[in-house]
Amino acid sequence: MLPHRAPWASDPARSRGRLHPEEEGDRGPRDAFQRDRDRIIHSISFRRLRHKTQVFLAPDGDHFRVRLTHSLEVAQIGRAIARTLELNEDLTEALCLAHDIGHPPFGHAGEDALRAATRAHGGFDHNGHTLRTLMRIERPYPRWPGLNLTWETLEGLAKHNGPVRHPGWALAEADAEAALALDTHASLEAQVAALADDIAYDNHDIDDGLRAGLLTLDQIMAVPLVAEGWQRVAARFADVPRARLAGELIRSQIGAMVNDLIAESRRRIAAAGVTSVEEVRAAGQPLIAFSPAMATAERDLKRFMYANLYHHPRQLAAAGAAAQVVAGLFAAYRDDPARLPEEWRARLPAAEPAISRHIADFIAGMTDRYAIARYREVVGAIDLPEGF
Repeated sequence: MLPHRAPWASDPARSRGRLHPEEEGDRGPRDAFQRDRDRIIHSISFRRLRHKTQVFLAPDGDHFRVRLTHSLEVAQIGRAIARTLELNEDLTEALCLAHDIGHPPFGHAGEDALRAATRAHGGFDHNGHTLRTLMRIERPYPRWPGLNLTWETLEGLAKHNGPVRHPGWALAEADAEAALALDTHASLEAQVAALADDIAYDNHDIDDGLRAGLLTLDQIMAVPLVAEGWQRVAARFADVPRARLAGELIRSQIGAMVNDLIAESRRRIAAAGVTSVEEVRAAGQPLIAFSPAMATAERDLKRFMYANLYHHPRQLAAAGAAAQVVAGLFAAYRDDPARLPEEWRARLPAAEPAISRHIADFIAGMTDRYAIARYREVVGAIDLPEGF
C-alpha cells in the first residue's frame, strides 16, 4: 500500500526525469526517488564520508560523529518530518544522505584552504562540488558520467538553502546542464532536508563537545533554549544523577525543534494556499521553517557554538594543521601533476582553469587520513596537534 501524500509533495511518477534516458531493466520495484537514494548509498563518495570530519578533525575516538554518521542522523530527522507532513520520504532521505558529499577532508577548515588555493580559478564551494561529484566525478555506469539522478534530487541539492542568485562555477555548470531553476525555491522535501541538517548538527555537536570536554553542562546553560530544555529534563528525572541527563537533554531539544518546525510549516503551507509542488516553487518564500521564536533561539545557539566550540583554541590549532595539509597538497600537485595517481593523471586537462579544478576534485574526494598520508608522501613530515 502506497503512503498517502499531500498534493504539494513531490511525486516520482511526475519526475522531470534524468539527463540520460535509461531502460528500467529488472532491478526491483523501486520508483525514481528510491533509485536515487539507493544510488547515493552505494556510491564511493558516500562511503568516504565515514572518514571525513564533522566537527573534530580526524577524530581518534570511536564515539565522535563523522560526515557519514551525521548524514544518517539528518536522514532520520528528515524522514520523520516528511512523514508527518505527508511529503515524499524517499526524496527527503536522498537529499539528506547526499547533502555533505561535496565536503573535502577536514570539514570547513579543509574547504577554506581549498577555496583559497583555487581562488584564481573560480574557488571551491562544497555545495557546488556535491553536484559536480554526483553529476561528473562518480562513474559507476558504462554510458555516462555521474549517478544520473533525477532532476528533483539535483534541484534539491542545488538550492536546499533557498534560491541561488550568484552560483559559483561548479553550480553554474550543473545548472547549464540540468536547468535547475536556481532563482526559485526548491521542493518542500529539499526545504525539510536543509532544516533537518540544522537540527542534527545544532544538537549533536553539543553532544560531541561535551564528550570531548570542550563544553560543560554549566557552560551551555548560557543558551536560553538549552536552559529551558534542561529545566524540563531535570524536573522529569529529579532522582537521576546530573551527569546522566545530557543525552536526554539532546533528545528533548531535538524533539522541541522538530515539533516547532512541523507546526510552523503546516501554518505556512495553509496560509500560502499551495496545491501542487509547482506552486511551492513559485511561492516566493520558504514554507518549511521554524517559528520566529524558535528561529531566534536557534540562531542564539549557533552563535554560542561558534564562540565556544567551533572556535575553541584546540579546534583552531587542528584547523591550522588541516589547512596546511590541504594547501600543501594542492601546491605539490599543481607544481608537478606527475605526482597524481595514474587514473587522475590520465584525465588531466590541458589548460587552466581546468587543471586546478581537476586537482581540487582529487583533493576534495580524499578522506582525512588519506590526505595526511598523501601529504607525508608528496610534501614531507608534518607535526600534527593532539586529536589527529
